[in-house]
Formats: sequence, structure tokens, C-alpha cells
Amino acid sequence: MLSVDIKKRLPGGFTLDVRFRADGETLALLGASGCGKSLTLRCVAGVLRPDEGVIELNGRALFDSDRKINLPPQKRKIGYLFQQYSLFPNMTVAQNIALGVQYEKRDVRRAVAARWISAMHLDGLGNRRPQELSGGERQRVALARALASEPEALLFDEPFSALDDYLRWQVELELADTLREFRGPSVFVTHSRDEAYRLCGQVCVLQDGKSERQTSVKGLFRSPETLSAALISGCKNFSRAEALPDGRVRALDWGVELTVPDTPPPDTRFIGVRAHYIAPADRVDVYSPNLINCTVYRAIDDVFGSVIMLATPGGDSGYSLLRAEFPKSVWAALGNPKTLAVKIDPDDIMLLT
Repeated sequence: MLSVDIKKRLPGGFTLDVRFRADGETLALLGASGCGKSLTLRCVAGVLRPDEGVIELNGRALFDSDRKINLPPQKRKIGYLFQQYSLFPNMTVAQNIALGVQYEKRDVRRAVAARWISAMHLDGLGNRRPQELSGGERQRVALARALASEPEALLFDEPFSALDDYLRWQVELELADTLREFRGPSVFVTHSRDEAYRLCGQVCVLQDGKSERQTSVKGLFRSPETLSAALISGCKNFSRAEALPDGRVRALDWGVELTVPDTPPPDTRFIGVRAHYIAPADRVDVYSPNLINCTVYRAIDDVFGSVIMLATPGGDSGYSLLRAEFPKSVWAALGNPKTLAVKIDPDDIMLLT
């Protein structure tokens, strides 16, 4: 198990304040650029020293500010895969991998490197240099080097960011196989919610340097608890909200009152709804609890559907707009209307802090 509870203050007023645990399932660190994801990994790997807190791996203290423990990177037994892989261009594939081997004897390092060349399907490439490899091959070399050090934990800092789109899928499949076989904790930093959903079981969202409550990846997409988590999960529609005495909420930006699945908690500040949960209303929906009469602001022909921007009773800018996503056939059947009544199932409304 990898347990992290640290703070790190940087010039300019930014403070990293994160806590999470990774054990068994790969943990995703999600958040906007500059929120502290890569900074967190550097602290865990020992590249940067936190100001305070504790980092433990399998019960072994890697960092403990109270006990004055701060192990150097080479003693932490952590494999760290950087964004650009950081392969040495003047070394061969075999030499790059051998750098990760902890044994001093040259013949042992060569044997271990050869084993990982085979394991990572790099046969015949041992004498090539990084510039002679494809993006996927370079990623496998970097991963082999990390695994050759016999790590107890793995850290991935946006490992697909340097790859062209056509390479990402194949490399992701290969990494997924590696993660399934690796027995230790792993932490995966990414901007992509799709990568997190496919590769990770747990997720911790970072917002302005602070970690939110850790949850399952499926839980994040099903029922995010905060506005930042809902944004990360891909939700497109939000409104400031206030609870009403009858258990409903007033959507301040949409200018309507809505029925929600549960009595809103006192700290509810926003509501959200996913674009594909907004549906055109028909005659039988006239008494729907969440009927919103809108003006069609813009219709956009997307690759696989139609994106409809709707002006609500609250206005036609910012949070007041609703984004609905319909199949093309549904939008065509509506006949390109100027106004449109839409409905939202109460169970599809997210209550957010």
C-alpha cells in the first residue's frame, strides 16, 4: 500500500495539500493543468521534498517530517515513468534498461535487461537508440527500465502525452496488460477522464493543489460530489443552486425550480446534469416535474450526433445555457424548431458542493 499525506508550499502562494491511498487498483490523479498532479508524483518519488507530512510504502516510511525521514529516490523502490520517458539518447535500448537494474555486476545487469527486452516485446531492438524507435517502443523501453529496478510501486506522469493519437490506443492496451500483472500500488496522472476510466479503479481529484475525497472511478462518473469533480467527469451543464423548503432546488442560472432525487444537503451550492440526459419533451410530459421551456440558441452538427445549445428562462450566456446532445435522427425529427421544451429526470440531477 502507498499512503500519502503531505503539504508542499511553493513561491507565489501555491500550496499542495494532498492525501490518498493506493492499494491493489490503480489510482488516478485527475485535475486541471497546474493543480499539483505532477508535483505530487515528484514528492512521492523523492525528487522534491514536502514541507510536512508522511509518505509510506508497504509500511516503510519514505518521508516523515516529524521523524526526520527522507529517503533518496534510489532507496524508495519506486518506478517513475515521466511524460517524455527521459531515455538517454546516446545509449542503446539495452543500456537504458540496464540503468534500472540494482545489481552491480555487469553480466547480471545485461541478463536482467535481456529478460525485460523479451518481456516487453522489444526483441531485436536491444542495440537501437531511442531516436530509432517508435513512440510505443520508447514507452515500452521506459517501462522496462522502471520495472527492472524491481519497484514496489509505479508512478505514471501522463505517459501518453508525447504520443500521436494513432499510437495511444495500442500503447494504452500494452500498459493495461502490465498494470494487471503488477502486484504493487500504482498511481496514474492524466488529464483524460477516458484514460482514467479504462485504466484505473480509484480516483482522487485535485483542485488548486488540494485533494478531494478519494472514490471509485465509477463512483466519480455516477455521482460526483463537488463541482470540480463533476467538471473532470465531463459534465457540461451547471447552475448555482439553493435549497427550497419543500425539498426542491432553485436553479439560479437556469431560472427554474426543480425536483431532485434527495433532499439537498445544507452545503449544496450547485446542481449539474449531463448533456445526454436532457431529452425533448412531448405532449405527455406537460406535467413533468422538471420541464424547462427553452429557446434554441444554436444547433451544432457534431460527428456522431447533434449538439443543441438552449437558452433557459435564466438567460443565454454562461451557466444559463444548457447543452443537450441528441442523436441526429431525433433532432431531424424535431424539424429544427426555434423553441424547445426539454425534460430532466430528477434522478439525473447531481447535487454538488
